[in-house]
Amino acid sequence: MNDNLIRLGLLDEDDIILDEAALSLALLDHPEIDVAPYRALIDAATIRLAAAGSGAISAEDRADALALVLGEEFGFVGDRDTYDDPANADMIRVIDRRRGLPVSLSILYVGIARRLGWQADALDVPGHVLVMVGAEAAPVVIDPFRQGARVGPEQLAALVLAYTPGPAAAVSHVAAMGNRAVLVRLLLNQATRAEQAGKGRRALELYARMTHMAPEHGHAWWERARLELVDGDVAAARHSLSAMLEITRDPDLRAKVSATLESLVA
Repeated sequence: MNDNLIRLGLLDEDDIILDEAALSLALLDHPEIDVAPYRALIDAATIRLAAAGSGAISAEDRADALALVLGEEFGFVGDRDTYDDPANADMIRVIDRRRGLPVSLSILYVGIARRLGWQADALDVPGHVLVMVGAEAAPVVIDPFRQGARVGPEQLAALVLAYTPGPAAAVSHVAAMGNRAVLVRLLLNQATRAEQAGKGRRALELYARMTHMAPEHGHAWWERARLELVDGDVAAARHSLSAMLEITRDPDLRAKVSATLESLVA
């Protein structure tokens, strides 16, 4: 297992630097690439944002500066034409192409904003990821997929209701994501697309990365065990399910995992 991945799994949540972590994950698939130019681009965007947002105190002004620098000047935008291209969740390729998924672009926005000490978080919206700039009491929400366009309350509610129809308030379905959750979301996009493309071994490798990076993420252990069984590795599946059982507190889920373990013959 890659040393960088192991170190990432050992970091405290608040010590994870999102953009740097996403680059480290991408390097697992590009060990031959010199990462220096990619870090240099992030540094250049940070310097430019510091200049463009030198007088930005309010969340509104900071959101506008982010959209100007990353969306307009650096040209990062959502890939609408080839949305399911695995390159859209690979930070190295995202930087190369200036195209990406909502989650990968959000990582850049959040990571670079935080380098200036600005408060920014990836916002988990059903079927989408946005960026929240400023404190939760009076935040500004922007969409990196649309080059940092503002997302007002009505637009946000429409996004939520498109996936969760009903009278429920949008706020109950939207939450800021922790750093590990964002990185898991990034890898999950890759794993889902790999399996859809018939690349089960690749998907298994990605779920294994998730469990090393975010061992408390039960879903990754379950999917890893499922693919290990598909691969015929019963011992590995039992290990994954046992690890999942150690972190699972939900009684129904524990019963499901225990029953699955009992059904397996080593």
